[in-house]
Amino acid sequence: MAEWILFGIVSAIAISSAVMMVLSRNPIHSALWLVLTFICVAVFFLMVGAQFLFAVQVIVYTGAIMVLFVFVVMLLNPEREAEPLVPRAHRVASLVLSAALLGVLARGIAGRAGLGSITAAPGGITLRDLGRSLYTEWLFPFELASVLLLVAMIGAIVLSRRRL
Repeated sequence: MAEWILFGIVSAIAISSAVMMVLSRNPIHSALWLVLTFICVAVFFLMVGAQFLFAVQVIVYTGAIMVLFVFVVMLLNPEREAEPLVPRAHRVASLVLSAALLGVLARGIAGRAGLGSITAAPGGITLRDLGRSLYTEWLFPFELASVLLLVAMIGAIVLSRRRL
């Protein structure tokens, strides 16, 4: 019962910090909200007994990646004049795509479709099992995440360019 209470509290914090990250106008505040979200994800890993993933989440994402994000935000001088107006068609397209993504996520969670599990040895999951599963069964989602991160980096570079 205590695990469910902890899960509920951490879930509420994770969701609210993710929403605050998106809604925050100050990029430094957004980065700090993202740090809190990353810490909540690390706690989720700890709750399911994945201590290695907990440590990687804290060290790599919460530490190194966020330092890089904050460094880039400070380097790009976020205090620019005025943001350009986004065309109405872009806003409508983003709302439609967001609703579609929310629908797919809700259907996946409701039906638990596509959720596999890593077969564990009696002593628990080893790094060898994790690596083998990551590069066999979960290869496509792993590569899809890397492409998504690459697209996000390119998008950040394009958005940060100054209009001449």
